[in-house]
Amino acid sequence: MSQNRGPSPTLANDDRRGILFLEDGSCFIGKGFGASTSAPGEVVFTTGMAGYPESLTDPSYRGQTLLFTYPLIGNYGIPSPRSRDPYGLPIGLESREVQPRAVLVRSLTQPSHWRSAFSLDEWLKEQGVPGVSGIDTRRLTGILRSGGVQRGLVAVGRTLPSKEELGRLLSRAPQYGDEDLVKEVAPRRPTWIRSGKRGAPAVAVLDCGCKASILRSVLRRGVDILRLPPGSDFPQRWDGQKIRGYLLGNGPGDPARLQPVIEAIQGRPKGIPLLGICLGHQLLALASGARTFKMKYGHRGQNKPVLFGAPEERGYIVSENHGFAVDPASLKGIGLEAWAFDPDDGTLEGLRGASEHAFSVQGHPEGSPGPKEASFVFDEFIRRVKAA
Repeated sequence: MSQNRGPSPTLANDDRRGILFLEDGSCFIGKGFGASTSAPGEVVFTTGMAGYPESLTDPSYRGQTLLFTYPLIGNYGIPSPRSRDPYGLPIGLESREVQPRAVLVRSLTQPSHWRSAFSLDEWLKEQGVPGVSGIDTRRLTGILRSGGVQRGLVAVGRTLPSKEELGRLLSRAPQYGDEDLVKEVAPRRPTWIRSGKRGAPAVAVLDCGCKASILRSVLRRGVDILRLPPGSDFPQRWDGQKIRGYLLGNGPGDPARLQPVIEAIQGRPKGIPLLGICLGHQLLALASGARTFKMKYGHRGQNKPVLFGAPEERGYIVSENHGFAVDPASLKGIGLEAWAFDPDDGTLEGLRGASEHAFSVQGHPEGSPGPKEASFVFDEFIRRVKAA
């Protein structure tokens, strides 16, 4: 497709309509884009001002409908999914496909950027994902903030179903927590990703939907990665190579439902460094005996403050995407202590063990999209790996 295009005549002449129907009965009607279809999902919002291609390919959004609070989305298009870095990972995208089931925006703009291969409309159409633009996203965000996230159904077409039909379709859809979303985004077999550095140490990633940028952050530090399907046992050796660290990355859904993964973490060899990020942070807590809970509307954006504790108390701004959190009251006697908190709402943001073998963060130190100032977490993990 051509790049640096002007306004799309196809979009300008598109007479399709779009609707969001919430389970509380609220309706938002706008202009349809993307695929002409309907899709249910848990409606959540992100406050990020940039990085929509990365957000839309983040596996943590699987099973959800993503609302962008920033009013202009689409202005720099979508990069080619064929663009790869030296490790074979996609550039500008976090996975190979759009992960949310539907997309909601205030204003859909046309791209003008040298890296643009698709418009957002074209990309969602190709991926079979419906979108609605022109709705009051501020009002919708207010509903979600005051009442909490809720299920909704998005429909796009030249004619729209009635509210009664939308309600029936939504009532038949599964609840967000009842679906095995990790199965949809996780690898099915083990694979190596090589850093290209001779004699590189190896880290095993228990992959529940890990973002490409998390993998890239490890590879850039001269470490090979073994990607394993969730529920795999933690190996000490693979293909004759010693495994010197374990990584639990992000992923979708309720962590408490991932019992095989929790049991695998509990049975891992001791003394090998482990880093948990986002969902991995929650799974480490559950495997150690702590509890998790569903948040009212979650943390999703690129400007979330985190205060890390001793030995040096310091604040950072991180990117986050999570709807569950670890209960700080459940940490007593489990061998992990709180390491970081959100100063706004007191949410637990990091854990560390009494030894150097395990630690975790709720936010995304790779910051894709978003700030990378918490990338010291990767440096600390690799230091432990190389010392193991």
